[in-house]
Amino acid sequence: MMWKERYRVGVDLIDEQHIELFKRLSHFIQIVQNDIAWEDKMAEVQETLDFMADYVVYHFDDEEKLQAEINYPDIEIHKEAHRVFKEGINSYVEIFEQGEFTEEKIKEFSAKLMTWLIMHVGKMDQKIGQYVREKGGQA
Repeated sequence: MMWKERYRVGVDLIDEQHIELFKRLSHFIQIVQNDIAWEDKMAEVQETLDFMADYVVYHFDDEEKLQAEINYPDIEIHKEAHRVFKEGINSYVEIFEQGEFTEEKIKEFSAKLMTWLIMHVGKMDQKIGQYVREKGGQA
């Protein structure tokens, strides 16, 4: 699994959701890299797209609710990053629905997911935990 303890923000709910995202993405990447039948790969792509489209909205809502509760100063920047990511996921959903997914698109999708998740959780979300700790709260 790609999860590393250094990604922990220190807010249990957010960390649990991040761990789930990393777990799902790790599984997806293994499927992409394995030499399996195209139909099986496409089923995994569909499952991952469905999961990401639903779960990231759920997770982002929780994360943004937390930020509002703690008066996080960079909440608007964070919301914008979430919006852009959701748009990216939706563009891949459209590609899949149009039947235009190729092996190359699947690899591109998995790489973008991995890069975004690592960068977002490893950098942007860390600032939330730091802010909570500096305010003397639980993180």
